[in-house]
Amino acid sequence: MTRTVAAIVARTPDGPLEPGVVERREVGPRDVRIDVVWAGICHSDIHTVRGDWGAQTYPLAVGHEIAGVVAEVGAQVEGLAVGQRVGVGCMVGSCRDCANCRAGREQYCERGFTDTYGARDADGTITQGGYAASIVVDEHFVLSLPDALPFEKVAPLLCAGITTYSPLRRWGAGPGVRVAVVGMGGLGHMAVKLAVAMGADVTVLSQTSSKRADALGFGAVAHHATSDPAVFDRLARSFDLIVNTVSASLDFDAYLGLLDFGGTMVNVGAPPEPAPVTLFTLFTNQRSFAGSTIGGIAETQEMLNFCAEHGIVPEVETIRADQVNDAWERVLKSDVRYRFVIDASTLKGPSGATAA
Repeated sequence: MTRTVAAIVARTPDGPLEPGVVERREVGPRDVRIDVVWAGICHSDIHTVRGDWGAQTYPLAVGHEIAGVVAEVGAQVEGLAVGQRVGVGCMVGSCRDCANCRAGREQYCERGFTDTYGARDADGTITQGGYAASIVVDEHFVLSLPDALPFEKVAPLLCAGITTYSPLRRWGAGPGVRVAVVGMGGLGHMAVKLAVAMGADVTVLSQTSSKRADALGFGAVAHHATSDPAVFDRLARSFDLIVNTVSASLDFDAYLGLLDFGGTMVNVGAPPEPAPVTLFTLFTNQRSFAGSTIGGIAETQEMLNFCAEHGIVPEVETIRADQVNDAWERVLKSDVRYRFVIDASTLKGPSGATAA
């Protein structure tokens, strides 16, 4: 048995998003049904729908920054209750048995984790994401949202927050560590806020100076416009850690030259084309070039608690469901400060009636 709920769906790779419906499974013994309240818009949603990272099955509802309220729990669910504020991020399943899963690194499941949308689920269906009225998720992949975090702002933490928190923790951002953040969009502004809260000395490297005031307001000690090639000479060997948040091709050798001895450039942005790197740039000063995806479930909960403790929330612009196509166009133009969040109460089914 399944349940039909209202959603915003893509029917083709290049057409507009439209009102539609998706099917949700009935709640199993360890499942949680969540009424979606807020759904963040991530650039990954656009990449996925447009086939940048592989062919998709349509119609498809995307969205992996989900904040909602528990509406129903399975008979064997523990620690979650109807009415509780919860979140769902980028994954809704993993094998739970491999070495990485057992270590709490479900995002690196050796059999591949199940994406919140566009993935083959255990029952053979294609997962549908959070641009919908409700979602059914295994309890293991449901996060508790601290009361201190404003409900309308918390959803982007489930992707933008954990995607930047995880590498900052992994590579030791903290007092005395010089961190550069490349790009200051949805991910970048979270990287700045989180690294500052961890005690690091944070510099923003952005193409222009248009967000300089914001960067300094978020606690960065400096902001540099990388459109000026002289910046790379002035900042040579200035950083211990560079977090690259942009999904575009860069002159990676130039950025690697900004690392001091033993420094690491970690990439969380995912351009569709290969990244050219000259190995001699790595040999110099024993630099490292690394990648990081999201975090595991335990680390994501840790991030949420850290944000609640330090008062860290994304900067968001809330929109109605019928504004989503305009919002996507603005994301592509980098015209958002810094994350769009859809008010799920405005979702309508194809007939115009709300389906829950």
